Amino acid sequence: MFKSECDVSACVRKSLEKYFFDLDGEKPCAIYDMVLRQVERPILEVVMKEAKGNQTTAARILGINRNTLRTKLLDYELL
Repeated sequence: MFKSECDVSACVRKSLEKYFFDLDGEKPCAIYDMVLRQVERPILEVVMKEAKGNQTTAARILGINRNTLRTKLLDYELL
């Protein structure tokens, strides 16, 4: 495991702990989707920049199908 993987994991853990603390007794809802959306957008932005906008290259970097990438880019209004 790369150090950056540990850093990301630690950041997510810390953010979730703060989220639960800030709820102050309120019931959490749809946390899984919330976290995925918060993490997925910056991943797509950084990888697309690294791939210089080339969706085929970006999909390869991400390990996903190009059509899946395109759908996600449209969902996040990154096209």
